Amino acid sequence: MIDIGRVGIWQGVLDRHPAGRVREVVAELDEAGWPTLWIPETVSRDPFVSAAMMLETTDNLKVATGIASIWARDAMTTSNASMTLNEAYDGRFLLGLGVSHHTLTEWVRKHTYEKPLTRMREYLERMDASKYRGVPPAEPPSRVLAALGPKMLALSAELADGAHPYFVPVEHTAIAREAIGQEKLLAVEQMVVLETDPERARSIARNAMRVYLDLPNYANNLIRMGYDSQDVADATDNVVDAIVAWGSIDDVLARVEAHRDAGADHVCIQVLEEDAGTIPVEAWRRLGEALL
Repeated sequence: MIDIGRVGIWQGVLDRHPAGRVREVVAELDEAGWPTLWIPETVSRDPFVSAAMMLETTDNLKVATGIASIWARDAMTTSNASMTLNEAYDGRFLLGLGVSHHTLTEWVRKHTYEKPLTRMREYLERMDASKYRGVPPAEPPSRVLAALGPKMLALSAELADGAHPYFVPVEHTAIAREAIGQEKLLAVEQMVVLETDPERARSIARNAMRVYLDLPNYANNLIRMGYDSQDVADATDNVVDAIVAWGSIDDVLARVEAHRDAGADHVCIQVLEEDAGTIPVEAWRRLGEALL
């Protein structure tokens, strides 16, 4: 099993910047001692190409996909890409897989989004049956699933090495740990805003949360956990505060520890800025000094 450390960075902003700047940033993160960087797959850079660029630039940093979509490539391609990256870069790549969302899958990729749990099971089984005639990595590659509900969490325990819940409150971490067992990796994403003014902090948080609250996977997960459906739709203060840790560095540390107390092995921190295109280098530096 790959060791991704206790904390990491989750970010989606680097795809908005030139590759040269990305190399500079990941080299700085590596030098600062961050153990893991999580990268998404949306409609931007290919995550496996980006991972290769980042791994080539660094010596110790692990790169994890959070997540690569099963609709974007067939199972053998994904399996062989993970094999290739892990052999080339000393086991520093973690494959995070997910079923993505109806909007991205049908409206953008033009695939039929149906039976996501069944499709994920079939995909993992096809990965395991894939042929690979390249030089294998020293250790079998690890993989985690983007999992929120009980059935996908159970599949994470059955056919993967753990789960990567995204956009979840602390109470979900305890649910996920119970569902996947004690031996599996639980890597939880946590949004943060380093702003102590409540109104400004919640405004920044809401702007980032809107896109997720419009996606049924995330909204339904919160409602399943007992949050009021209208509160979720309106992004009221209690929903914002449950999803986003805002305030001082100490407030962020307290939320990270709350996830760990609830059963998380790893917490990947996503810094939200007022300008969503800004690389939060200063915030990463401050968090690194406190966490690493």
